[in-house]
Amino acid sequence: MSVELRDLLPTALRRAWAVEGTCPDLDLYSLYRARRITDPHHTAVVDAKGKLCYTALDRQVRCLAAGLAARGIGTGDVVGIQLPNNRNAVVADLATAALGAIALPFPIGRGGSEAASLLRRSQAVAVIAAVEYRGSRPAADLLALRHELPALRAVIAAGPGDVPEGALALAELLRTDAETFVPARPDPDTAARILVSSGSEAEPKMVAYSHNALAGGRGNFLASLIPDKQPPRCLFLVPLASAFGSNGTPVTLARHGGTLVLLDHFTPQAALEALAAHRPTHVLGVPTMIRMMLDRIATGAHPAFTPPTAVIVGGSPLDEGTAEEARLAFGCPIVNLYGSADGVNCHTGLTGERAHDDGPGTRAGLPDPRVADIRIAVTDTAHMEEVPTGTVGEIVARGPMTPLCYVAAPDLDARYRTADGWVRTGDLGLVDQSGALRIVGRLKDVVIRGGANISPAEVELHLATHPLVRDVVCVGIPDPLMGERLAACVVPRDARTPTLEDLGAHLDARGLERRKHPEHLLTVDELPLTPAGKPDRARLRERLTGRATREQSPAAN
Repeated sequence: MSVELRDLLPTALRRAWAVEGTCPDLDLYSLYRARRITDPHHTAVVDAKGKLCYTALDRQVRCLAAGLAARGIGTGDVVGIQLPNNRNAVVADLATAALGAIALPFPIGRGGSEAASLLRRSQAVAVIAAVEYRGSRPAADLLALRHELPALRAVIAAGPGDVPEGALALAELLRTDAETFVPARPDPDTAARILVSSGSEAEPKMVAYSHNALAGGRGNFLASLIPDKQPPRCLFLVPLASAFGSNGTPVTLARHGGTLVLLDHFTPQAALEALAAHRPTHVLGVPTMIRMMLDRIATGAHPAFTPPTAVIVGGSPLDEGTAEEARLAFGCPIVNLYGSADGVNCHTGLTGERAHDDGPGTRAGLPDPRVADIRIAVTDTAHMEEVPTGTVGEIVARGPMTPLCYVAAPDLDARYRTADGWVRTGDLGLVDQSGALRIVGRLKDVVIRGGANISPAEVELHLATHPLVRDVVCVGIPDPLMGERLAACVVPRDARTPTLEDLGAHLDARGLERRKHPEHLLTVDELPLTPAGKPDRARLRERLTGRATREQSPAAN
């Protein structure tokens, strides 16, 4: 039995976007096949093995789809995908779409209990996982969990190495005769992919997206950053299995007929070498990755590269000083993207808009109704009434990219979706007189110190402007007196390490009230990243609560 996935948007509204051409109204595999027919020898994927054209990729896709179909996997089934950024991940994505099945990608590095939770709640019938990746053995780990997953019928092991007993080999499925395979033609408004978002829930949130929401809504986001309308070449520094990475196969390939340039593991040197060798038009990464690349560029130990069309930064905004440094170093616009798996997207575009200026919070650009209409609403009200221009409220979104629903989580649907389909983001913002969206904080992402709320994002924004700070993340840590205190985790810009007093003086000068100043400091050479490529706040919090040797802490006050 497949998991139930209801569309929480009014049917007439979803259909209107398809009728007016905002969404292509084709399933992802049909879109890809149309691109293959138009330009069969165009390069689809560049990875560690080299180049793969649209025709060769399609041959592998059809073989895998036929092999999966022979094992009873078909329309409406959920297929987990836990693979690094390489051609196998793309083949698995498209083969799942060709079957009319639903892809559930999640990055390698998710713990066993988390992976089991995703597969169990989604009722996944199969999972395709790497034999080995950087010392881990994902396929074997998932096999060991089969007793917890009654719906799981197959574990498919991909890549070099010994296939664990009980698993099917992806290489064997790729040798299936696909001559008689007939692709499914699912309704474009039905589920195609499940995005995973850690959010603030006890278990990772899963968000179901339709073919039209991916190729249409998310596809329109990337289209706005392709000024010449030519097929893009996108260097993905983030995992394709992340929410940000959903701009890969469904958008870059199926919607825009572009090329994916993939690194199976991010390092700043590998990223710069790929930039030089493959001349991508777009680079997609998170702020920490961009800062690490800038540090490498500063040493001069990298090959020369052609400036891309844009560097697109998601996960959190890149501070203004670093964004300007990046603009000069990469020779192109730096696009700050405000978005989430839950269904919101807004960005600063190619016109050189400043992400930060004298207004409140962070400027996120002009909302695009072809992607997501964005409104500011009164918080905690049944009908989410819209507030006047310039007034702070909760950011809500609804548009062509709006997902169907949360997966196996009616409580989340009730909490974050309105009766008429709007998505509650949990973010606080305003729309200014120019029509731009500004992000000012989060309803839930706060540190509560002695009953007073502190927004870590607000403090990070100020600390990022300190001349001694290269990168910074703020987290709350438990305190027996105050409940929580704020800690700053800082990557120094050079050999001189800032002190708490340095940071406090800087925040004073910027007018940030004293109660919001960090009271603990941890300096690190680089910020740890989660499997999805974002700063790992949980690991930093563990280091701080474990009294790491480089931490500084003032006396309690």
